[in-house]
Amino acid sequence: MPNFTLPRPAHITRAHKVSAALVATASCAAALAFTAAPSEAETTTAAAPAAVKPVSANGLPLTAKDRADDGKKQLASSVADGLKVTAVEKQGHVAKQAANRSAERKVIATPKAAAPKAAPKVAPKRFANNLDGWIRESLSIMKAKGIPGSYEGLHRNIMRESSGNPNAVNDWDINAINGVPSKGLLQVIQPTFDTYHVSGTPKKLTDPIANITAAANYAAHRYGSIDNVNSAY
Repeated sequence: MPNFTLPRPAHITRAHKVSAALVATASCAAALAFTAAPSEAETTTAAAPAAVKPVSANGLPLTAKDRADDGKKQLASSVADGLKVTAVEKQGHVAKQAANRSAERKVIATPKAAAPKAAPKVAPKRFANNLDGWIRESLSIMKAKGIPGSYEGLHRNIMRESSGNPNAVNDWDINAINGVPSKGLLQVIQPTFDTYHVSGTPKKLTDPIANITAAANYAAHRYGSIDNVNSAY
């Protein structure tokens, strides 16, 4: 086979050159455009407004002295507020202490209720050791026991029966004949005395108080009262 090389057409060679030139030109333009375009950070920075500078009450920018004075005012205000809070707390504490002292004074001032005093013991009433005293003491016992009778009724019957002699003895009537003579101020026989004896008095037939109260008790049961007795009973 014959060895030969195909010739490259001239128009193809020029076309490739033109295309290469165009690509190179387009790449440069793009590079220039990319370089000339501002970055996103730069755009944001440029778009951000300038920081607002503080101004004083008259509209002028604050000076270093103004800032110092403003700091002193804020410090003074804080101190004043702290003093007010402390004063209020102290006032409340003082008021609480005063209330506590007042309560303590009330407790101290209030006297304890005095213990009830025991009723004084009533000394037993003393009666004279005579006919008047015997009658009066017998009446006090009769009253406590609910036995009716009066001073006059007792005295009247005593004077008729014994003339006021507590040791008088009847040794001649039917009772004496039967062996149980009447004895004492109101001439009571032993069986009657034993039956109508009043508790709290001596168990002795001739005892003045025991004899009177037993006779009055017997007369109350039989006649309603010693006051109703006017003869031998």
